[in-house]
Amino acid sequence: MYDIIRIFLLQIVLVPILSLRIIFVVRNMNILASVFGFLEALIYVFGLSIVLSGEQSIAEMLIYALGFGIGIYIGGMIENKLAIGYTTLTVNLTSKNVELVSKLRNEGFGVTVFEGMGKNGPRFQLQILTSRSLEDKLMRMIEEDEPHAFIISYEPRKFRGGYLLKAMKKRLKKSGNVDI
Repeated sequence: MYDIIRIFLLQIVLVPILSLRIIFVVRNMNILASVFGFLEALIYVFGLSIVLSGEQSIAEMLIYALGFGIGIYIGGMIENKLAIGYTTLTVNLTSKNVELVSKLRNEGFGVTVFEGMGKNGPRFQLQILTSRSLEDKLMRMIEEDEPHAFIISYEPRKFRGGYLLKAMKKRLKKSGNVDI
C-alpha cells in the first residue's frame, strides 16, 4: 500500500513538471527547461524503479497511469495560472465603436483598427496584443460593449518593435505583475 501511495504522489508531481518543461522549451526559456528536465528525469527514474521493482501488481500500474492523468490536469491548471507569454486578439465588429477602442486604449491596451469589406458591408477589425494574464479582462471588456463580436485569440511566437511592449512593461511593473 505504501508503494501505491508513493507512485501516485510521484506521478502527480512528475507530470506538471513535465508540462512546465515543455512550455519552457516552446517559449525558449532554456535554463528553466533544463532545470525542470533534470527534476523530471530524477522523479521519473525513482517512480519507475518503484513500479518495476519486485512483483509488479496491476494496482501499482493502474495507480501509475491514474497519477499520470491527474498530473496532466494539474499541470494544465498551473500553466493557466502562470499565463506565461502574450496573446493577440483579433476582434471583428460591424461598427467602428470608437468608444470601445478609446476605453481599451485608456486601460493601456494597444489597439490597431483596420477597415474592410465583408459580405454584408463594412467591417472593422481590432488587433490587440496583451500579456496572457490580462486576456480574460480584455475579453470581458470587449464582450461588455460588443456582445456579438467575433473574437479570435492566438499566441504570437515572436514580435518586436512598436511602443506597446514598453507600455506593457510599465503597466505590469506598476501592478506588480512581472511576467514580461
